[in-house]
Amino acid sequence: MSLLTCGLNIEPHTAVDQHCCQRRGNTYLDLRCFNDSNGMMNIDYLLIPAGYLFGSISTAIIVCKLMGLPDPRTEGSGNPGATNVARLGGKKAAALTLLGDMLKGLIPVLIAHAMQAAPLILAGTALAAFLGHLYPVFFGFRGGKGVATALGVIYGLDWRVGLLTTAIWLAMALLFRYSSLAALTAILLAPLGFLWLWPEPAVIAAMVIMTAMLYWRHRSNISNLLSGQEGKISFGNKD
Repeated sequence: MSLLTCGLNIEPHTAVDQHCCQRRGNTYLDLRCFNDSNGMMNIDYLLIPAGYLFGSISTAIIVCKLMGLPDPRTEGSGNPGATNVARLGGKKAAALTLLGDMLKGLIPVLIAHAMQAAPLILAGTALAAFLGHLYPVFFGFRGGKGVATALGVIYGLDWRVGLLTTAIWLAMALLFRYSSLAALTAILLAPLGFLWLWPEPAVIAAMVIMTAMLYWRHRSNISNLLSGQEGKISFGNKD
């Protein structure tokens, strides 16, 4: 098998080479594929573990340390997420946590898109980033509940579904003023959004798994909602 070197004017001679390359004038380029005498390695598959590691960065813990706040794993609700950080440090700390958690889901998926990864790899990267937030390897596998990271993943997969999910969350939050209820409703409907706007089986399957896991992580919130003990969203002015 011929040696395929990205960036050089080397014609592909095999069917595998033809599959891996895209012609750019007289040059065949694809940073993802490398051929040698032992076969082909597609580095797209590295997107999945990379997504998990990126998702494992705990924004809540980092923000709290930088701002001199208590560890969100041991204070408040014990959940390293934006809602608990808001209780401990106010809106600014919560906003930074929310943004960071969303980017953890968004960035790996956008990179997968940019590399033109296959739908299965794309879905695997999205799910891995979400799992990294829930079970971060850098923080003893003790992570958050996953709402913000799931939303970032959804925006990365398809911004139209992201906007739809955000609109549902806002509507539910304004109507009922329960953050957990708004999140659970929005995420529950997200797979239907993909079924409507981008009916890719691998992506829908990943979203169904994420939804099931998010509901499992929110089981205490669901219990509190059913018993009328869940706290409502406060629109106070705490900084």
